Amino acid sequence: MMNEPLLQINLPGIRKIKSGKVREMFDLGDRLLLVATDRISAFDCIMPNGIPHKGEVLTQISFFWFEQFGSLIANHLLARAEDPLPALLQPFASQLARRSMIVKKANPLPIECVVRGYLAGSGWQEYKKRQTVCGIELPPGLKESSELPEPIFTPATKAETGHDENISFEKASEIVGAETAQKARTASLNIYTAARAFARQRGILIADTKFEFGWFEGQLILIDEVLTPDSSRFWPADQYTPGQSQPSFDKQFVRDYLETLSWNKTPPAPALPPEVVARTQGKYVEAYSKLTGKSL
Repeated sequence: MMNEPLLQINLPGIRKIKSGKVREMFDLGDRLLLVATDRISAFDCIMPNGIPHKGEVLTQISFFWFEQFGSLIANHLLARAEDPLPALLQPFASQLARRSMIVKKANPLPIECVVRGYLAGSGWQEYKKRQTVCGIELPPGLKESSELPEPIFTPATKAETGHDENISFEKASEIVGAETAQKARTASLNIYTAARAFARQRGILIADTKFEFGWFEGQLILIDEVLTPDSSRFWPADQYTPGQSQPSFDKQFVRDYLETLSWNKTPPAPALPPEVVARTQGKYVEAYSKLTGKSL
């Protein structure tokens, strides 16, 4: 399964609007084309080599969840996963197959909508100091990776470079307006709660995740990627042990490898050895298979 990773995507004659760490965005006039490459980043640096099939995994998992939550909230999809590419894009089918989405041109909210169900990452670091996460008071005595009494909404600013910054709900309300912030919080918690219950039945704990919303024709809709190993912490349920960090279905092998180097975590990033690429690819593909019940 180890094909060459697709790291760059250019479609002659179609204007590229944006190139992110993983995704490329193209203008199709009244629609957008989102394409997930196989690039992988760690510590805010893009690695020189990627993870084969990663872009397909991210795209197909997002399609899966958009379909699951169609009744919960409207989303930005204009074509289903199995729909053929329009004639304009057919010449690029080999690059776009299974890693592209045709979507509405929504106006994205300038905040990240994060939901946490377990205590990990920056939330755990803040809890150790203040017994809070993003200013939300939590019970005493929680451990690293503890399940929270109930999921919490912890928004963040969007950073073009570097890390997003955690903010309070009040600050998010100042940025997007109180009514919009409330709608985003309600939608985020509803989707997370439903997804967490579904994933748990498939052997995956969704520790936390990040949603993106945007306005389209007066309606707040779900956009971007949804509940993927890049936007979420997925933990194997059968290995869950509170009080320590957990194994996960994402970049763990990449981060662990990089921590063994003397690299200063600034570009240029070092190339990943084949065994790290293979193990990381295996985790992404396993997450897809567990969630969807399909093979890639």
